Amino acid sequence: MARQVYPENARFSLDGRVAIVTGACGLLGQRFCAALAGAGARVVAADLDEEQARTFAAALVEATGADVVGAGLDVAEGRSIEALRVRTLNAFDGIDILVNSAAINDRFDEGAAAEQSRFESYPLALWQSQLDVNLTGSFLTCQILGAEMARRGRGSIVNIGSTYGLVAPDQRLYERPDGTQAFFKSAGYAASKGGVVMLTRFVATYWASRGVRANVICPGGVAQGQASHFVERYATRTPLGRMAEPDEIAGAAVFLASDAASYVTGAVLSVDGGWTAW
Repeated sequence: MARQVYPENARFSLDGRVAIVTGACGLLGQRFCAALAGAGARVVAADLDEEQARTFAAALVEATGADVVGAGLDVAEGRSIEALRVRTLNAFDGIDILVNSAAINDRFDEGAAAEQSRFESYPLALWQSQLDVNLTGSFLTCQILGAEMARRGRGSIVNIGSTYGLVAPDQRLYERPDGTQAFFKSAGYAASKGGVVMLTRFVATYWASRGVRANVICPGGVAQGQASHFVERYATRTPLGRMAEPDEIAGAAVFLASDAASYVTGAVLSVDGGWTAW
């Protein structure tokens, strides 16, 4: 019996669309690029390290035959984003999708994480760097690249937030088995990711009449070789009983970027194994 193909399935296709992914060389950024390309999009893999972005793009092309190019991008610098906009339009004559995956976590001095991450002594410089990249970077890319979508009357912006942009960090997760604190999840990360959620809602309503949709994915914890005691503790705190695999976040971006989500804007899609359901 011939397999029946439903027309609605075509709405998930991104054939011919041009997608820019920021933070493309990160753990999730690589998966977003691969998933969008697999759905038919032509992808600009943009990262602060241009050489690494080019190398990653070339490897993805070789592995899949997809249309992917690497590019350098500093999301905290408007001129860098404008240069990427011009370069993308020259290469592809359009921008249809933006996935804002660029972000940073705190980096503490060796041996000082427990003290420096404590709210009472959290350095202002670290707070500012989180806002500069995670929040201001999302603002600038939405502003500059989203304006191009609005000018053309079509586009989808997918910002990447975090569970900790919706609920406060559970600091107990970061305790060592002996009861000491390895570090504290910072106020800078939570505040910047919470800001991304509200920025997304602003953009969604501001450009709704111009054909631009904006949504935010809030991933839960993603497995990447964390200490076993952390993974076990995280699992007991999550209804599905485990951390996410990186590929499990990417499908949400394809959905939100596609016409299958044509009536979805201003939404917060939690991909967290049920973490925020409790």
